[in-house]
Amino acid sequence: MLFVLLNLSLCSSGQSNPTFYLRKGEKAYVLRKKPHGPLLPRAHKVSNISQKYQFTAFVLAPEIYSCTSLHLLCGRIFRDLSLPEVGPAERSALYIAMIETLAQLHSFDLQSLGLQEYGRGPGYCRRQVSTWKRQYDAAAHTDIPAMNQLAEWLANNLPADDNEETLIHGDFRIDNIIFHPKEARVLAVLDWELSTTGHPLADLAYATMFYFWPTSLKGLVNPSFEELISIYCRCRGISTTFSNFNFFLALSFFKMAGISQGVYARYLIGNASAENSHEFAKMVQPLAEQGLELSKRSSFSSTHDRISGELFHQSKKGKEILLKVKQFMKQHVYPAEKEIIEYYDRHGNTEEKWKKPPVLERLKEMAKAEGLWNLFLPDVSGLGQLDYALIAEETGKRFFAPEVFNCHAPDTGNMEVLHMYGTEEQKKEWLEPLLEGKISSCFCMTEPDVASSDATNMRCSIERDGNSYVINGKKWWSSGAGNPNCKVAIVMGKTKNSSASRYKQHSMILVPMDTPGVKLIRPLSVFGYLDEIHGGHFEIHFNDVRVPASNIILGEGRGFEIAQGRLGPGRIHHCMRSIGAAETALEIMCQRAAERETFGKKLYHHEVVAHWIAECRLSIEQARLLTLKTASKIDTLGNRRARKEVAMTKVVVPRAVLKVIDCAIQVCGGGGVSQDFPLASLFAYIRTLRLADGPDEVHLSTIARWELLDQSKKLTAKI
Repeated sequence: MLFVLLNLSLCSSGQSNPTFYLRKGEKAYVLRKKPHGPLLPRAHKVSNISQKYQFTAFVLAPEIYSCTSLHLLCGRIFRDLSLPEVGPAERSALYIAMIETLAQLHSFDLQSLGLQEYGRGPGYCRRQVSTWKRQYDAAAHTDIPAMNQLAEWLANNLPADDNEETLIHGDFRIDNIIFHPKEARVLAVLDWELSTTGHPLADLAYATMFYFWPTSLKGLVNPSFEELISIYCRCRGISTTFSNFNFFLALSFFKMAGISQGVYARYLIGNASAENSHEFAKMVQPLAEQGLELSKRSSFSSTHDRISGELFHQSKKGKEILLKVKQFMKQHVYPAEKEIIEYYDRHGNTEEKWKKPPVLERLKEMAKAEGLWNLFLPDVSGLGQLDYALIAEETGKRFFAPEVFNCHAPDTGNMEVLHMYGTEEQKKEWLEPLLEGKISSCFCMTEPDVASSDATNMRCSIERDGNSYVINGKKWWSSGAGNPNCKVAIVMGKTKNSSASRYKQHSMILVPMDTPGVKLIRPLSVFGYLDEIHGGHFEIHFNDVRVPASNIILGEGRGFEIAQGRLGPGRIHHCMRSIGAAETALEIMCQRAAERETFGKKLYHHEVVAHWIAECRLSIEQARLLTLKTASKIDTLGNRRARKEVAMTKVVVPRAVLKVIDCAIQVCGGGGVSQDFPLASLFAYIRTLRLADGPDEVHLSTIARWELLDQSKKLTAKI
């Protein structure tokens, strides 16, 4: 019999499975084993990774994605999440390296790694809730109501997109990472016992849950939660707008509470590996209670418990961009207003009126250089709708300011369409120059001969003819078409498919403006204003306009689907900007009330004027709160789940802003309806929103329908 002499010592690693350090001569090894004695069912899956895929560590080296060798990696492992042994700068760098690694793991192609059959398919979140509920029930030593309530909430609030299948680590945190001995660089990811395929946000929430730990547990303050989320999304090339992130955080706390209960259960039966395993029982209830608290939240910030009085929480990046926009407006936009107005006064009766003033083009280049560009598009700017709502309000204070930042309609909506639904070829030809501000566009949906409150009335035809589509019809209110730089239109029309539902008979197609048969008939005025700054609102006729079949967007019959996507975040951008217009009107009103006297006293000393001022402030604050609530819901639950709030916002905000402008006009008297103040043009612009984004009556019907549905759900729940 042959005996081999090994030096063996127990490592501090491993809360569940004992971990040993072995030496045999010059060679070193790490060994993990199941605990001795009775085990919890389905726990301690050291062999969870099947032999087909077996590996002990994920090594981050070129062309090496798994380590089947037992050779020891030399590096640093940090057990304390606050990393007290390093300075703030290095701590931030280490956490950034961690989150970049997580993004890298979630970006791997399962098929190319041979892991396409590694998981159990769709339903990862449902299985996680069920699994950890069973684990907790098997280990529970006392009744904790918060755990049962949290389990019930999770089971009833599974995310709609519970079908994602990316490589999931399952226990991704900083103490399962080996860092370079001297650099903030990840060498390997350890502890793959819980790995599978599933929803990546489960890993992301678990890796960042320490930002939301109960006050009884120690957390981390540097770097910020927003910074890590932003870096993760940038690395993966995805939006920072997450749906149901509260679910994944709540799930993480439920899971951690279940693990803590399991560690304590092993302490009770005498086979726990951790020296402090007896302390884990104290953690279960606060973790469960925090999970319940997080389940009720709709937005997340690392500073949410430190900001007094904030109802909606901007990200750190959102606050920084808002400050830069305010400074840019003060230093450059406001001073340019006079020059821009003079340009349009000078060229009002010539074709030059459709061109952009040179000062506007200079402002656009300056904004682009400052990084204040395309702020409306989350995947480009990294901003959520809540962040952008406050920025859009600021730009809405001047009629030309949105264009300075390339955040003006209809280009924003068209860019959203191409970004979400365009082919790679369509994006290259049209989206890229739009994002760069090299061209502009228009949107052709409304028609002069039919009632557009029911968009299925549309008659413009889009018919397939071999490798082309032929468009025939009339459109009007095509905003931006008069701009000489308008190079493309997105046209919505009817495609022949009588068997489909009436909402699947329309399509959208890209039509270059120089295509034969496209004819600009006339600009339409709004209360007498041509709106030259935005390229006017034109009637356009399409007569046998032929474009390549590749110009169709998403496919035939997908027009209303695209329209709903286009009118997602973008459908409240007008409302966001309108609140800025209301602030401008109120400022003018207060200034005028302080300057003018009637009947021996200042206007604001007249009680009726003072009350107008107060009522206007109330209206603005109420409208802003609803807009921010809607933006926050879009950020957290998505466009579809925010439909009721979107409809409410689109009714409330124009009404409120019109009230403010009307009061300001009244205080300004005759000057209020003249060109000496912007109030008349603001009134004309805001009044159109009660039609342009769908008539109030349609939105009111939508609100009533959703309210009745919500009330019926409450009634059913009581029964």
